[in-house]
Amino acid sequence: MSRAGAPDPAYVRARGVLLDALDALETQCDAIVLVGAQAIYWHTGDGDLAVAPYTTDGDLVIQPAALHPAPRIAEALERRGFTAGDQPGQWIGRGGVVVDLMVPESLGGGGTRGARLGGHGNRAARKARGLEAAVVDYVSVQLTALEAEDSRRLVVRVAGPAALLVAKLHKIAERVGQAGREDDKDALDVLRLLRHFPGDRIAADLQRLIADEIAGPRTREAMQHLEDLFSDATSPGSRMAARATELLEDSETIARSSAVLAQDVLAACRPSA
Repeated sequence: MSRAGAPDPAYVRARGVLLDALDALETQCDAIVLVGAQAIYWHTGDGDLAVAPYTTDGDLVIQPAALHPAPRIAEALERRGFTAGDQPGQWIGRGGVVVDLMVPESLGGGGTRGARLGGHGNRAARKARGLEAAVVDYVSVQLTALEAEDSRRLVVRVAGPAALLVAKLHKIAERVGQAGREDDKDALDVLRLLRHFPGDRIAADLQRLIADEIAGPRTREAMQHLEDLFSDATSPGSRMAARATELLEDSETIARSSAVLAQDVLAACRPSA
């Protein structure tokens, strides 16, 4: 892990390729929401952790109902120099940087991994659990490049902090305990969100999502994941966050902080007696 300061070169490249994809899909911008680490870092900046923001890819969620028939996603990305990867929704840009296009599982139609997007085909994007909140909880922002020579400023929808928390909790719950799939950095991203936003703010947004027809079921599941993964300093998510910072922060402090902040959110979500 690198110490906070100048952005990691890999992160700089990832932002540039993400902008390439957004450029290519400009006419579909009303159907696209930025999620994942790059969305989290937009909200939180460097934060107060010694571990610098770092990611090597980009994640975009598609709302199928808002897609235009043309241009087709694959054609637009290929014209911009992207090539399709081995998995549905995996698009490889310059320098080998991957941009993943995903659709909330409940909105992606039948089949297994590939989202059913009508004329856009079944491989342009893949289904992923827990992204439903991102298509209802977002803000429109100007996203800039991290390279001094790149002056692009693109308007993009960025998922809100509660939606990002829901997505990360589903991702951790799906992979925890699986060798080769578990990524401690995901838990650290949860901690970034919990540290940056007051617990009552996150809780209020989560309660609104729970009441939403699309986002409600997955948000309720995420609340249980928050309890299971971060209920105390020995829980799997708390320990993952501690491992992600062990060379730069006191691991036990990080584990305890993760649990305390998670409990603040859970307590604020519980009905008053």
